[in-house]
Amino acid sequence: MAIDNQTRRRMSKTGLTALDRTRACPGYTLYAPMNGPGDVYLLNLDGEEVHQWKMPDPPGLYGYLLPNGNLFYGGKVRDDMWDRFQSWKRFKGGVMMEVDWDGNVIWEHRDKDHHHDARRTASGGAIYLTVELVPLDLAAKVKGGNPATGENGMWADVIVEVDASGKRVWEWHAMEHLDLERDIITFNDSRDEWSHGNTVSEVSDNRVMFSFRNISTVGMIDKTNGEIVWRLDGEELAQQHDPNQLSNGNVLVYDNGSHSAHHALPFSRVIEVDPTTNQIVWEYFDTPAYNFFSPYISGARRLPNGNTLITEGMFGRMFQVAPDGEVVWEYINPHFYEDAENAVVNRVFRATHYLPEEISHL
Repeated sequence: MAIDNQTRRRMSKTGLTALDRTRACPGYTLYAPMNGPGDVYLLNLDGEEVHQWKMPDPPGLYGYLLPNGNLFYGGKVRDDMWDRFQSWKRFKGGVMMEVDWDGNVIWEHRDKDHHHDARRTASGGAIYLTVELVPLDLAAKVKGGNPATGENGMWADVIVEVDASGKRVWEWHAMEHLDLERDIITFNDSRDEWSHGNTVSEVSDNRVMFSFRNISTVGMIDKTNGEIVWRLDGEELAQQHDPNQLSNGNVLVYDNGSHSAHHALPFSRVIEVDPTTNQIVWEYFDTPAYNFFSPYISGARRLPNGNTLITEGMFGRMFQVAPDGEVVWEYINPHFYEDAENAVVNRVFRATHYLPEEISHL
């Protein structure tokens, strides 16, 4: 049997697999198959593809809709940095662009160091993740990681903000702010990277949220002085993704659960944390716990009706859970593509939801 057929057999159902109209948040879900050619799909509640963008580059790694209805998208560019280090090509980007409903480019910015995430700013520019090489003497002091790796150097994140013209107006270097005793690479991760950022977002005019997977840490940076003014780390998290601040001030995080310091069994959960106390005030996990697990990628977003849209990324599963944890909508990406390791997959890095009134073209 062909490999792709084996994969599809394991994924017994694709498309819409659950819908409770009385409890699901109405509207649309946007996603881009992570290993696809650049197709971005907008789904209605019935799982129908009501709009599609065909972007010029594969996702690097996703896109989302702006308040004006345009798509802001990160693309993966195969350039001379493609083999910078072993895993770089899996999550590198290279180009950020805003396109209209018909795919016409409104704004574009290119940076060979861009990876994972980028967000459009109110000033008309963007804030995004890049990397830089850590000096050898500092890299030698960084603890953790697989000692057989990192022979070609260690990289750390730089958060960059550009204005509408593409000029750099602010940057923040992780290696200047991480702690050698506290920020230890997970024991079996590659020493190619110290921080491995996967999320960056502005949470106010002067605060920026980040997620560093390799050290199981999310935090907020004060842009005025560069200090990390809040952080949540391995006491609660294990290689997390997609922290985002809610309207009540709490922070929602997809806790992947890979190599947790507190649980022998790997499983994922979504937690809502009060940053004033770092206490968990809500969480979602499955029963048994291992039924819900994505070791990499993934995300979670709170919806206007109180539901949470969760992306179990490695399996292309997007679903809404009600506050009581009941799944009230579920859709599994039916589009399979071959990844860099020749596996046939339907992965989704992150999905986003929009109310009907936010989609003016439909």
